[in-house]
Amino acid sequence: MDPKSPEFIVDPPLHSLGFVFEEISATRVSGRLTVTDKCCQPFKVLHGGVSALIAEGLASLGAGIASGYRRVAGIHLSIHHIRPAALGNFVFAESFPVSAGKNIQVWEVRLWITKKTEEQEKKIMVSTSRVTLFCGLPIPDHAKGTPEKVKKLVSKL
Repeated sequence: MDPKSPEFIVDPPLHSLGFVFEEISATRVSGRLTVTDKCCQPFKVLHGGVSALIAEGLASLGAGIASGYRRVAGIHLSIHHIRPAALGNFVFAESFPVSAGKNIQVWEVRLWITKKTEEQEKKIMVSTSRVTLFCGLPIPDHAKGTPEKVKKLVSKL
C-alpha cells in the first residue's frame, strides 16, 4: 500500500480494496474497482457493504470539496442493490450532488458494470445510493493538514 498514492491519502479503506479515482471535484467524483476476492461475499459477487463504502467515500469527498474543504460526516445512507457484480467485473462509480446546501448536502452515487455486445457497450446498474451529509464539523488536531492534501490531489486530477 503506497501511502503517497491519491487513493490512500483521500480514502485508505477504498485504496485497500483497489479503488482508483478518476475525477474529483465539487460536482462529480468518479472511479473504478475490479471485483476481487477482497471485496466479494462468499458467492463471489461484490459485497453490498463494499458498495456502501464506495457510496460513502465518494459522496464524502465531493461534499467536502463542495463545502470549501470543510469536514463532513455522513448522517444517512440509502442504497438499492439492483444486480450483482461478479468476481472479475470492473465496477464504475459516479457521484454527484443532488443538493449542496451550506450545512446539509445530498449526493447520488451510482455503480455499474459494462457488457459489450457486437453493436455497443451497455451499462448495467449494480446499485444506486443517496448519501446525506452534515458539513462543517471541526477538524481534529491530528488531521489539520488533510484539507491541504485533498486540495493538492484535486489540482492534479
